[in-house]
Formats: sequence, structure tokens, C-alpha cells
Amino acid sequence: MKLDAIDLRILDAVQRDGRITKLALAEKAGLSPTPCWMRLRKLEKAGVITGYHARIAPRRIAPVASVMMEVTLANHRQADFERFERAISAIPEIVACWSVGGGVDYILKIIAPDIDAYQRLVDGLLDRELGIDRYFTYIVTKTVKEDTVLPVSSFTATGEEQTAS
Repeated sequence: MKLDAIDLRILDAVQRDGRITKLALAEKAGLSPTPCWMRLRKLEKAGVITGYHARIAPRRIAPVASVMMEVTLANHRQADFERFERAISAIPEIVACWSVGGGVDYILKIIAPDIDAYQRLVDGLLDRELGIDRYFTYIVTKTVKEDTVLPVSSFTATGEEQTAS
């Protein structure tokens, strides 16, 4: 799918405000409402837009512990990675997981009610024998920046069309 400057303006607007009205979106995109809405639907159908959500401040609900965890597996066969990824995908407290290159295999973001709950989660992972060789825990003491808005306006500096993956 080819993305042009109008598509990028639409993406920028809806990621900043998923509840934006059709009319306001059309104004931001520089189109009339119907063609703008058709482009939005096309972006959704192509999988460029994967969903809409509300950003929640968990500490306004209850005290929580935010933890970053580095994980290195003992073995590096495809089956080892798949077993680990399947297991952590099913755990709601693990809110993000990235497979990374370098000295570790994964970085996880975990939100737990407290440090004890986090440790019980880790103990459960270790008991399941998922091939974890070692892990390092980093307790988040302060969130400096956590933005869900991607800088789509910088994806193309010239306004030329880009191909979506």
C-alpha cells in the first residue's frame, strides 16, 4: 500500500485522538469528510491502523509496580523462542515484550500490583521451565517519557509516497 502525505496526516490525527470526529479528521487531513473517511477505512483494512484504545494511568486506579525485565534463554533454537513467546503472550501482567539483538534475548515490560506479585510471576515463569537462563530486573522509579504517538510526520520528509510494510 502506498502512503502519501494525506494518509500520514490522517494517521497522525487518529493516533493523537482516536475519538476524533469525521469532520475534524477531514479538516486536519485537508480533505472533505467522505474521501477522508474512505482513506481511514482503507488504512484500517490494510492493517496500518490496528486498533483504537484509551490510555489509562494505572497509578490513578491503584498502586502498581512497573518493572522492566531482561531475559536471556539458555538455548536459541526456534522452538525455544516460540515456547517462551507463547507462554509470555498469555500473561496479562506482561504488557509488552520485545525480542532484541545484543546481549539479551527479550525485554519485557511488566505491570504488577507490587514487587511481591512481580516476584511470584517470575517464580511462576521459572517453574514452567521455559528455558530462561538468566534475567535482570529493573524497577521503574519514575516515568520520564512514555509516548504512544509515533512521529509519522517524519516518516517522509519530502511528502513522497512511502510503501507500508
